[in-house]
Amino acid sequence: MSTVTDTTLDQTASKAPATPAALLWTILAGSVATVVSTFLAWTWTAAFPGNLTIYGNPAPLQVLTLVGAVLTGLYALSALGIKGLGWLTPTGSRRPLTILTLGTFVTTWFTALAIIVELGHLVDLEPGAVFALVASAVPGIAAYKLPNDTRKAAPAKQLPSWAEILIIVAVFALGLYVVTFGIDTDDSEPQLFIAYLILVGFSATALVKSGLTARLSQITARNRQVTVTAAIVMAIAFPFLQQSGDTYTLIAVNILIFATVALGLNIVVGLAGLLDLGYVAFLGVGAYTAALVSGATSSAFGVQFPFWAAALTGMAASLVFGVVIGAPTLRLRGDYLAIVTLGFGEIFRIAMGNLDGTSGPQITNGPNGIPNIPQLEFFGYNFGESHTVLGIELGAYANYYLLMILIMALVVVVFSRAGNSRIGRAWVAIREDETAATAMGINGFRVKLVAFALGAALAGLAGTVQAHVNTTVVPENYVFAGPVPPNSAFLLAAVILGGMGTITGPIVGSALLFLIPAKLSFLQDYQLLGFGIALILLMRFRPEGLIANKRAQLEFHENDDDQQVVPEQRQSEDAGVGTAKAGA
Repeated sequence: MSTVTDTTLDQTASKAPATPAALLWTILAGSVATVVSTFLAWTWTAAFPGNLTIYGNPAPLQVLTLVGAVLTGLYALSALGIKGLGWLTPTGSRRPLTILTLGTFVTTWFTALAIIVELGHLVDLEPGAVFALVASAVPGIAAYKLPNDTRKAAPAKQLPSWAEILIIVAVFALGLYVVTFGIDTDDSEPQLFIAYLILVGFSATALVKSGLTARLSQITARNRQVTVTAAIVMAIAFPFLQQSGDTYTLIAVNILIFATVALGLNIVVGLAGLLDLGYVAFLGVGAYTAALVSGATSSAFGVQFPFWAAALTGMAASLVFGVVIGAPTLRLRGDYLAIVTLGFGEIFRIAMGNLDGTSGPQITNGPNGIPNIPQLEFFGYNFGESHTVLGIELGAYANYYLLMILIMALVVVVFSRAGNSRIGRAWVAIREDETAATAMGINGFRVKLVAFALGAALAGLAGTVQAHVNTTVVPENYVFAGPVPPNSAFLLAAVILGGMGTITGPIVGSALLFLIPAKLSFLQDYQLLGFGIALILLMRFRPEGLIANKRAQLEFHENDDDQQVVPEQRQSEDAGVGTAKAGA
């Protein structure tokens, strides 16, 4: 009798669907209803930022809910087995569906709560908003009841080369639009930027959990030249899309400066494993050097070098400081090295404030800094003036943005070449186990000194551009920690949160850590509180960083049951993984 019962249960289990169709259709219906709700008015007055009173024309806040609902519907159709959408869920649909429904729900409810708080009454919500709240909750409840996926990742089909190129172009074009949307959000509408962060965060997590990003990484790995070209074109196109002024281009310039310095620190921390808490001082050395030799009216030297000479001088000065500081201190390890570098950063800031002719020689003009740094000029092309290119007027900051794109490309090449070189493998060996590396014949002191000097030189190069962009240099810009990046704490956070040892990780981390404080300036004294909470959450749920190499993922999630590796993914690992394996 028990044998017959067991056989019947096994047959029933084999016939049971992996994902109940009824729940998936419920998710799809709720998503369609949420889409419809975005075309309704959510409030009755235009006093709320964004004007959510118009029928048939979603406001930007409603567009975010619309996008989340559309993505949820597409993933529900993929889970239902609709032909042509299976590529959305190579490793399963339950987790991405749960995350997307939650993201749409949180975005919608945040908007409704913002309306109530801003206008002051619950009755300020129109029936369209109530409909949106209910509709967005239905898919979340249904997705929560979905059973776990049991299928493994299917091997990816090789697409024609032209199809892969089209996918790369489409992905970069979509990425450019998403980034531009976030940077261009009006500072007077913080609700829009917060909702944007919520939706992008949940959507990006869903794409990762579905395995789609791993498949895309395989495609980009097979088409590296096309990928690099698309990335450069996307970056260059950004200032041409800024028709509302030059304000947001300035944010982009500062992000690039921040990211360039973070990549230099990534050599020290990510590859060599040296904890540097005073790295922002090297940025200051480059900036002060460029200010002193670029013809500033308050310069103590009274000379004016062309930019290429000022940049080389700033790099050389930072490199010298890196060697001078590193030579006597790099024999230390761990916390002791961190304390020494922290002291160097504070000594630099205090010294720059005392070289005012009273407490010390008149070199830096003390706490008043060096103002009136002239604009760059190449062959009669003044970077401080607007220019018309391809019929589009580019502001002054657009010129510096394009210059920083070139510098960023140079730094990326240096980082990738150094990481894949013999010295790069030695860095990783020192990072993993300095004692074992020394026993294998690696000169640990010399290897670490090279990393320290190279990272300092790259920071000095970024500092030369920062001095001309800000047209002034003051000691307060180079502190260990503060609410405004770049500073040593934010630089270290950008490297660790973005993903140590990778190229794209620090760039993404720098963009987030600069953009979020700039857009949420209304929080004022609560910015660092929010920053700390975000650090705690990220370190808890993704300690390897936002964009981590495979080695880091395996180290932090070695015992996790949900770590599904897409076949052939190991072939598309970035340079940092190959470097780590070679040096380990």
